Amino acid sequence: MTGLADSVGPTMDREAFCRQSRVVVVAGKGGVGKTTVASALARMAADAGLKVLVVALDASGGLPALFGRTEGMSYEEETVYEAPGGGSVQARMITPDDALLEYLIDHGLKRVAKRLVATGVLDVVATAIPGIREILVLGKVKQIERARIADVIVLDAPATGHAVRFLTSASGLLDAARGGPLRSQATDVVEMLHDPDRCQVILVTLPEETPVNELIETAYRFEDDVGVLLGPVVVNGCYEAWDGWSGGGAGGAGIDVGALAETAGEELGARELKALTAVAAFRSGRASLQSEQLARLSSELPLPQLKLPYLSAPEIGPREIGVLASALGEEIDATDPVAGRGQREARARELGSQEAGTREAGTREAGTREAG
Repeated sequence: MTGLADSVGPTMDREAFCRQSRVVVVAGKGGVGKTTVASALARMAADAGLKVLVVALDASGGLPALFGRTEGMSYEEETVYEAPGGGSVQARMITPDDALLEYLIDHGLKRVAKRLVATGVLDVVATAIPGIREILVLGKVKQIERARIADVIVLDAPATGHAVRFLTSASGLLDAARGGPLRSQATDVVEMLHDPDRCQVILVTLPEETPVNELIETAYRFEDDVGVLLGPVVVNGCYEAWDGWSGGGAGGAGIDVGALAETAGEELGARELKALTAVAAFRSGRASLQSEQLARLSSELPLPQLKLPYLSAPEIGPREIGVLASALGEEIDATDPVAGRGQREARARELGSQEAGTREAGTREAGTREAG
């Protein structure tokens, strides 16, 4: 994708990029193309030869249509894309009710499980124990990750405000539950979220002021409140630089549409020339504004950027996802693999310190009980 990759130096292998963490949580403000990016990431990983599982959290999303499916997803895995090289994308939906039903069946309550779920018992429990819905879903994701049934799991997370609450639910339950299976589940989920080899978050934004503002704020909340590793930022909807067009700002200076048409052997009337000049000026202005926001994002959030092109399409489907998957791969090819290594190593050291502290606290608690 000419003009969008601006990193130089060593290149990152696509498969290696996708294998950095077994769970990739894709999050972003509503309307920035979060589900589209999650689908493109999944397809790019499959094209690199990996077995990918995409997880959606509700039936209202447009993920099935992005893979050419007319029916919605179910709790069972379904193959939605098979790559020529042997990779594949499977998709499924995980809801709290489905996860609870499976949990009850697995614990010997098959005869009453469906009746309990149908009566709305989860709503009652969720009122008494905030975060129980989220921990049921994350617990299932953790179970899938541990089972290694896929090389990478792409989780299409809720919009950013809800995503922070979604991922902090396990830590909240750790504070509320003193013991039992609920605390054990929350502990396992927190361990997964804090381990950079098991989980990372990729944030999605548009090169516009409000989405960039929200992304910067959300990124620091993810690090401070969730403690999860942040991967590269995906900037969706970037205008590609056109060779021979000098930009010219909002006024369109430097873009001679008439000369370009003449070079291409086309003859434009006055009306057409005026309309196309206006379009060129608008696009040039948008590109200039995008460049300003990309520069601001770089200065305020020191994370690599993967830029995806703006697509002029009435709707996004399998063909467009293929284009974005290819563009994403090219951006990864141009990414310096050393760029995020320091952050991963620092996070691993922090994780080791936390685990050591947890073990020490557990030893002290056990000693106190014995002394008592």
